[in-house]
Parts: sequence; structure tokens; C-alpha cells
Amino acid sequence: MHSKAVLADLYELTKPGITRLVVITTAVGFYLGSAGPFDFGLLFHALLGTALLAAGTNALNQYAERNVDAEMKRTRGRPLPAGRLGSVTALVFSVGISVIGTVYLAVLTNPLTAALGAAALLIYIFAYTPLKKRTWLCTVVGAVPGAIPPMMGWTAVTGGIDVLAWVLFGIVFLWQMPHFFAIGWLYRIDYARAGFPMLPVLDAEGKRTSRQIVLYTIALLAVSLLTTVLGLTGAIYFIGALTLGLAFLGLGLVLAVTRTGAHARRLFLGSVIYLPILLILMVVDKV
Repeated sequence: MHSKAVLADLYELTKPGITRLVVITTAVGFYLGSAGPFDFGLLFHALLGTALLAAGTNALNQYAERNVDAEMKRTRGRPLPAGRLGSVTALVFSVGISVIGTVYLAVLTNPLTAALGAAALLIYIFAYTPLKKRTWLCTVVGAVPGAIPPMMGWTAVTGGIDVLAWVLFGIVFLWQMPHFFAIGWLYRIDYARAGFPMLPVLDAEGKRTSRQIVLYTIALLAVSLLTTVLGLTGAIYFIGALTLGLAFLGLGLVLAVTRTGAHARRLFLGSVIYLPILLILMVVDKV
């Protein structure tokens, strides 16, 4: 029973929900970059290696923030702050699966994909994590590793980075900004208690935060249409992306006017709905 509990806590350490999203965006990048016969074996290797690396990154983040997590209601029940898992065990596990994932990608996909994954880990742990205590711009830095997985899927199958790979990066990067600002708005009291200078914490009235949200949703709308402009997706995707983008922008504009927690929650829920539908449209309407 004890070993099952430890395994369950190690699994929780990897933030399965985030790891799952990483795997999905990687798979979409792989599919969009594929030409000719589809290589299911290569896809398997790309997804497994990326999953291990993403899981290791998330676990390392929880290790690094174990003391801060103990101060927040939202995170104090996690394995490390709750005392269910030893810090040494967590560190060995985190580093181990990160190294295994990186080597796996280098050997069974290509070195470029492994390098992108390693860069995502380094940025997340050694730039984003410490910056969370220093500046609200950490959100911008943290969105970079979150946007790398679709590029990893693309490079795994193409072996290189081109304009379309950067467009996929841009879509996921821009999507994360209103998504995380909405989370920051909803949990601003918790973040303030833990000493995180998130923009919604510093911006008591919500004017700066809502302005950022509107600007990023406008940019996301524009960039999301580029896959059709550049010939990767067709008209169905274009119409769908335009409709989704305008709806997402509408949620941001309503929040900018009302600046209430209820509308921040609606924006958050809208962001959770927006990305999966957009990715499905990309896959369905790939040219």
C-alpha cells in the first residue's frame, strides 16, 4: 500500500494535466509537419521522450517551489509541502526522468528535438521559476517553454525549424498569456500571500491586466490565421480560427469592462475550450 501511495505522489509530482497538454501539442506539431507516409513509430518515440521530459520539468518545478507551495491554499496539498514525499526522492526522480527523456529524444528522434526539450526545461526551472518571486514578467518567460512542444513535434518529423514551426510556437505562446492572467486574477490573494508579484496582484483595479489580455488575444487572433495564409491549413480552419479568436477576444473585452472575478473565470474557461478546438481544426483541415 505504501509503495502505491509513493507512486501516486510521484505521478502527481509530474502535473499530469500539463504533461498531457504538452503531449497533445507535440502530436499536433508532428502531424502538421508530416508529409508522405505517416511514421507512427517516430511519433511514439517523440511523444514518449517529450512526456518524460515534460514530466521531469514539472516535477523539478514542484521540488524548487515546495516551500512556497506550502504557503498557498491551492498548492499546500501537493506531495512535497504536505510531507507525503521526501525532497531527495523527488529530486532524484525529477532529474532521472528528465535525463532519460532528453537522451531518448536525442537517440530516437533527433538532437534538435532533444535540444529544444532541454532548452524548455532550463528556461522553466532556471529562469521562469526564480523570476516568479521577482517580476510579473515571469509570465512571459514561462510561456516560452510552454510553447516549445509543438515545435518539438514539428522538428521530430521534419528535422528542422521553419516559419510554420514558429507560427505554431506563436499560437501556443500567445494563448498562454490570457490563460495565465485569468488564473492569476482568480488566485490573486493566494499569490499575494506567497509573495508572487503577479500582474493581477500588483494591479488592484485590473486595468493593466485586462489591457494585456485584450492585446494578447488580438495578437493570437492574427497569428492563428497564418497557418492558412502560409498554406498549412484550409478555409474551414480559417473560418473556425477567426470565429474562435473573435469569441475569445470578446471574453477579454467583457473582462476589461467589468473587471470582475466571474468574468475572469469565464475567460479562463474560454481559454480551456479555445485551444483544443483550434488544434482539432488544424488537424482536420490540414492541406
